[in-house]
Amino acid sequence: MYEGFANVYDHMMNHIPYEEWFEHLKKYLEDHGITGGTICELGCGTGTMTELFAGAGYRMIGIDNSADMLSLAQQKKEETGSDILYLQQTMEEMALAEPVDAFISVCDSVNYLLQEESMIEAFSKVREYLKPGGYFVFDLKTAYCYRNIIGNQTWVEQDEDISYIWENYFYEDQDINEYMLTIFKRQPDSDLYERIEEAHYQKSYSIEKLEELLEGSGMEIADCFDENMKSEPTQTSERIYVVARIKED
Repeated sequence: MYEGFANVYDHMMNHIPYEEWFEHLKKYLEDHGITGGTICELGCGTGTMTELFAGAGYRMIGIDNSADMLSLAQQKKEETGSDILYLQQTMEEMALAEPVDAFISVCDSVNYLLQEESMIEAFSKVREYLKPGGYFVFDLKTAYCYRNIIGNQTWVEQDEDISYIWENYFYEDQDINEYMLTIFKRQPDSDLYERIEEAHYQKSYSIEKLEELLEGSGMEIADCFDENMKSEPTQTSERIYVVARIKED
C-alpha cells in the first residue's frame, strides 16, 4: 500500500482539516496534564500532524509502515528543521527506545488493522511503551460512514496535474471497506500521465468491540467523542475519537 499513492497523498488529502484536528487533540492532552514531553504518532504518513505537534514544542516520533510515505515526511522535516524521529515499523511490531507520554493516530490509520488479533497486538505495544498516566488518542471511520457515506460510491476528481477515480465497496458481512484507486499523475514538463492503481482495505469496529480489544491488551477506554472531540458519538457519526489509557487495577 501507498507505494504509488504516497506521491499524490497530500494532494488528494488537501481537504482534511489537520490543523483543526490538531487543536482538538492538543487541547485534550493539555487539559489532561500532557503539556510537553514525547508523543508517538502511529500511521504518521507524510508527517503533516507530526509536524504540527513538533511545532507546538512536543518531541515527536512518527511511525509508519510505508517507506514512501516516510520519505515525504523526511522531506518536510528537512524543510522545517524539526527534530522528529521517523521509524518504519508496523503498529503491531513497534519497538521504541523508551516510553512516551502519549500516542496519537489520526486519519483512520487504525482502521487498516483488519484482524482483531492485530488490534490487540497494536494495543499491547501501546500499553508497553505508554508512561503511567499517559493517553492513546486515535480516530476511526465508523460502519455508518462506510455503509451510508462511502461504501458503493465512486468519486472522480481532476485538475491539471492529477486525476483520480476512487471506487468503494463495503462488505457488510465483514465490516470491511475496499478502496480501489486509479490515479493519473502528470509527468514533469510533459503532457504524459503516469497511471497508478492501488487497493486499500479498512475495517470498522464498534465501540463495544474496541472496549473488548483494549481490555484484552490491558487498556481501557477513558473517553469517546464525535469528530469534534466535544460531544458523544451518535448513530450517524462518520468518525469517532477514542481515548485509551492503561487499565486501572
